[in-house]
Amino acid sequence: MDIKKIIKPTTIIVIIAFLIIGLYALTEVNYFSYKQVAESKDVNASVVVIPAIGVFEKINNVSISQGVYIDETSNIPTKGDTILYGHRTLQGSPFLRLDALKKGDVVSVEWPGIGEVNYTVKKSEIIAPTNFIDLNESHANDVNNQDLYLVTCHPIGSSAQRLVVTAELDSISPINETVLEQNPQAHWAWLITAGFLILGLIVAYFTPADERKIILAVVIAITIVLAYFCIFPISSQVWADQLGWLNSLMGVN
Repeated sequence: MDIKKIIKPTTIIVIIAFLIIGLYALTEVNYFSYKQVAESKDVNASVVVIPAIGVFEKINNVSISQGVYIDETSNIPTKGDTILYGHRTLQGSPFLRLDALKKGDVVSVEWPGIGEVNYTVKKSEIIAPTNFIDLNESHANDVNNQDLYLVTCHPIGSSAQRLVVTAELDSISPINETVLEQNPQAHWAWLITAGFLILGLIVAYFTPADERKIILAVVIAITIVLAYFCIFPISSQVWADQLGWLNSLMGVN
């Protein structure tokens, strides 16, 4: 039996496209679901807030694949210079619009036991990925002379360069404990799942009748998997490690 008579080449291409889209959707669905579970157990975590670009993210010390990550070689706010990393694509893309920050914008880091540490952006620059940020050790003893570095990949979807936004410590105020309990991104996992299903239904609708059932079966199967990980997520780092080869192949970072 000729498989081409059963499934047309164009349908095979559509199925492969949905599988690839589904894998990336799965990465994001699991990221937001796992984030919700992890953060619900850690309501007193530190938070970075950047009003100008809509960032409200808890800071982790595990991996950049779990959101905004504090460099283990840097210092916590008020104890010296601080470096925060975040993705621009995938894994929630917390620093997607980092390039939109301009001089004078405010970045706040809410850190339990310290307070709300406010920084003012002073510059943005593009550097090579092999360049290191030199932390000024003398800043550790001078709370009036400390910097915050926000680092992400550049351009979007590529790791060819690094975008570094530097902000200087401006003031310290009492922290708002209730803010730390919020998670404005908790619903994104279900929105992505619904979006994938809607896209699949639209494509299936315009697919010839004899191929429609196959497309629908693939879309529904992937949607079920997405829904499963909305409810039962695993560590975001696992997905980041497993899909690293695909990201490299697609040129996505």
